[in-house]
Amino acid sequence: MQILSQEYSYTTEVNRSKFMAFIVPISMHEGMQEQLKQAHPKANHVVYAMRYLNDFEQIVENSSDDGEPKGCAGVPALNVLRGEEIVNCALYIVRYFGGIKLGTGGMARAYALATKNVLAQVVLHPYVKEISYTFTTSYSEIDKTLYQLKQLGISEYEREFGINEVVWTIRGEEGVLRSLEGSG
Repeated sequence: MQILSQEYSYTTEVNRSKFMAFIVPISMHEGMQEQLKQAHPKANHVVYAMRYLNDFEQIVENSSDDGEPKGCAGVPALNVLRGEEIVNCALYIVRYFGGIKLGTGGMARAYALATKNVLAQVVLHPYVKEISYTFTTSYSEIDKTLYQLKQLGISEYEREFGINEVVWTIRGEEGVLRSLEGSG
């Protein structure tokens, strides 16, 4: 599985219709369809497709044709995301009608092409499962612990200072944290 870390966009033209594709990490998708509709009031449709992992590491998929004939817009875009094994992303395609009807097959091909074109711009990274790990140290071990976390490449941590100890909660790559659990 692969993920992306930033937003990308690309415009594809098919028979004078413009397909403006935007792909974002799933963390940025909230309210994006409405934002695109406001930014493009003359657009005919704002279609979306998304794939993300839930708390149980299961892939959840959703798509919308936004008024296009059923299965001709969101599903073809979703199929391209499936084929590339991309997760934790949302894809939006803004369509401006160019005056030439594409037919259902032509429309499905156009939405798939718009998805492929925006994906050609994307820098993908392998998906790595992250987990949280909590442990305690004494105050005298704070500097040593910070050094060890830096060596492991862990920069996401929280500390809670108690009376006699420090409670650490760190977040990082599952394999790295599992090795830390074993050594602690």
